[in-house]
Amino acid sequence: MTDQKIYTEDSLIAALRKHENDAFKHLYLHYKNSMLSVILTIVNDVETANDILQDVFITAWKNIDKYDESKGRLFTWLHTLARNTSINTIRSKNFKVKYKNENLADYVYNIEQKDPLLQNINTIGLRTQVHLLRGEYKAVLELSYFNGYTQEEIAQSLEIPIGTVKTRLRNALIELRKQFV
Repeated sequence: MTDQKIYTEDSLIAALRKHENDAFKHLYLHYKNSMLSVILTIVNDVETANDILQDVFITAWKNIDKYDESKGRLFTWLHTLARNTSINTIRSKNFKVKYKNENLADYVYNIEQKDPLLQNINTIGLRTQVHLLRGEYKAVLELSYFNGYTQEEIAQSLEIPIGTVKTRLRNALIELRKQFV
């Protein structure tokens, strides 16, 4: 049995920046389930979600130097990568063409596969904590992070200015961060 190194967030980031394979293995093993649940809230296909998950970790590996600790935790950065990669995938022409004519059996199978993994986000209590926020914060977070809306789409949906959307998202994340610290 091999000894697994224990990392603090700072030591993990430092090791990742040195491109240490053990650090990447640790990152993947400890974050993959959370990132997969984020991806599956946006993409309804397990196979595509696993491909996106792989892309997220490759992107993280290649771009770890772009991570800025002052802007948030490593988990938040990975979450944003997973969310943005998922949204970019479903907006891509290839994805739209592939799933335009998905047959019913595949669709039902994908929904059945998605359900147990969605509980992961509830297991860590994120959705519960979001629902404890003020109504306007909850609305923008739900649309943005759980439904994959852009800020422009949120502004149109809620019929509020885009500046208000940005402010509410920022304030909601600040309030949410306070609940987890």
